[in-house]
Amino acid sequence: MLASITHSIGAIFQPVFKLFALILAFIYSVVPNYTLAIMLLTILIMGAMTPLTIKSTKSMIAMQRIQPEIKKLQQKYKGAENRQQLNDEMMRLYKEEGANPAGGCLPMFIQMPFLFILYDVIRGLTNISKTAIAVNPACHLSIAYTHVAPRYIPNSSKMYCDLIASNGKMMSFGLDMALKPFSHHSSIWAALPYFAFVAVAVVLQYVQMSQMSKRNPASQANAQMANIQKFMPILFAYIYLLIPAAVLVYMIVSSAIRIGTQDLMFRTGMVQPAAAAAKVVEGKATEKAAKPKAEEIEAPVDQKATGANRSKNKRKRKGR
Repeated sequence: MLASITHSIGAIFQPVFKLFALILAFIYSVVPNYTLAIMLLTILIMGAMTPLTIKSTKSMIAMQRIQPEIKKLQQKYKGAENRQQLNDEMMRLYKEEGANPAGGCLPMFIQMPFLFILYDVIRGLTNISKTAIAVNPACHLSIAYTHVAPRYIPNSSKMYCDLIASNGKMMSFGLDMALKPFSHHSSIWAALPYFAFVAVAVVLQYVQMSQMSKRNPASQANAQMANIQKFMPILFAYIYLLIPAAVLVYMIVSSAIRIGTQDLMFRTGMVQPAAAAAKVVEGKATEKAAKPKAEEIEAPVDQKATGANRSKNKRKRKGR
C-alpha cells in the first residue's frame, strides 16, 4: 500500500526527488557514509524549516492566550443553530491573534512530506531492475536476471558507483541502511538494530509532542487534540516499521533537532511559556482591580468630612 502511494506521488514529484537525491549524492561525495550523509541532509532541511518551527510554536502559545475569549464565544453562541456563527467568530479570533488550533501537532505533520520524499529517494537509489531473456518461446520458458539500477542520481557520481559495487546495499556502520525492520535478516539479532531505530524514533516523537503540550494547557484541555497527541506516535510507529533504516535516521535526527530548537526558544525567551504569559495577564488584571479599591477607600473619608461640615452648618443656623 505504501509503495503504491509513493509510486503515484513519485510520478508527479520527480524533480523534487531528483533534487534531494542530488544533494544527498553531493554530501556523500564529501562524506562517504550513508548514515552521516543523511544526517547532514536532515540538518540542512531542518535549518530551512526553522522559521516555520518558530511560527508554529508562537501560534501554539497564542492559542493558550485566547482560551478565555474562546470560552466566552462558546457561551454566547450555544446550540446547533448558532454553530456556524460560532465557527465564523472563532476563525476571526484565530486570524486576529495569529493562532492555530493544531499548533502543537503541526511540527509532526510537517515531517510527513519529507518522510515520503526520502522514502522514495532511498527506494530509487537501491532500485533493482529485472530483465527477462526468452529461451524457448514455444515452451514459454525464460531466464530472468536482476541488476542494480540506481535512479535520480548521475551515473558518474560516487554514490552511484558505490551502490553498483555493493549490489544495492547501503552499508554503514555494519548495517544495510536500505533494509527495513521486517526485511529478510540473517538472524533475529541482526534485525534488532532496525527495531531499535523504530523505538528511538517513536520515543523522540512522543517527547516532542509532550514538550509542546506541557507548555500549552489549551491542548491538554482539548479532548480531540489530546487524543491526536496520544495516537499519532502509534500511527507513526506503524509507518516506521515499513520504511528503510536510512529514512528512520532522518526522522530521529529531525525530531532531536526540533526538540532542541523548541527548548532553546523557551530558554532564551524567544517564545514565552504559556504559564509565564498567564502570570503576566493575571498581574495586569490585579493592578487594574487594585486601583478602584484605593479610590473606594478614599471616597468614604471625603464623604464623612463633607457630612461633618454639613452638620456644623446646620447647628450654626439653629444657633442664630
